[in-house]
Amino acid sequence: MSIFTNKEIIDISLTIDNNTVVYPGNVPVNIEVHNHMPEDSSHLSKVTLGSHTATHVDAPKHCLVGGKTLDQLPLDHFIGECIVVDASHRAGGDAAQIEDLAAALEALEKTEADLKGARVLFKTSNSDRGFDEFYDDFVYVDGDLADYLASQEVALVGIDYFSIKQRGSSDHRPHDSLLQVDIPILEGINMKEVKEGIYDLICLPMKLGGVEGGPVRAVLVR
Repeated sequence: MSIFTNKEIIDISLTIDNNTVVYPGNVPVNIEVHNHMPEDSSHLSKVTLGSHTATHVDAPKHCLVGGKTLDQLPLDHFIGECIVVDASHRAGGDAAQIEDLAAALEALEKTEADLKGARVLFKTSNSDRGFDEFYDDFVYVDGDLADYLASQEVALVGIDYFSIKQRGSSDHRPHDSLLQVDIPILEGINMKEVKEGIYDLICLPMKLGGVEGGPVRAVLVR
C-alpha cells in the first residue's frame, strides 16, 4: 500500500519548457531535440537552463561567499511538516509581514514554538497573477519577517515568485538572514490552489555538486 493512500497530493511546481519565464538576467530555458526516432535508436533532449529556473531552491552559496552548496544541505530541510501562510491580501509591490505569520499561527492553533524545524510557505497574490510573464512589483518577504523566521530556526522558507527579495531593494535580509544560518529558500512555487493550513512538503533538489541552487519538483501532501 502506498504511504500516500487517502492523501491529497498538490503539485506546486512550475513547468519548465521553452516558454518558461525567468528572472531578468537569468539563463533562458532552451530545450531542443538531440536524438530523434526513427533516425536514432531513442529520443534524447538537450536541456539548457539556469540553476534558479522555475521552482527552485536557493542554497547559502547563492548570496554568501563560502556558503554551503546545494549538495551540502541535509535533506531533512526539504521533507516534513509545512505551514502555509495565506498572505494573498498583500497587493503587488507589498511584502508579507510578521503579522501575516502571526495570524496564520493563531488560526491554525499553532504557537511560536511550532516554528522550530518547520517549513513555512507564503501564498500571496503572485499566484493569482500567474507566471506567464515577469512583473517587477511582485509580493516579497519583509526583512523583519526574514529575521524573525531565522531566529525561530525554521527548516525552510518559500514564496510564490522567482525571488523572496524585493527587486532592486538594498535590503538583502530576505536572502541573507536565512541563508547565513543555512535555511534554504524555495522560490517559484504556485500556490493558487493551496489553502492556508498544515501540510507535508516534499521538494527534493537535484543532486548538483558545488552549485548555489537548483530546480525541484515541489509537492504538498495532506
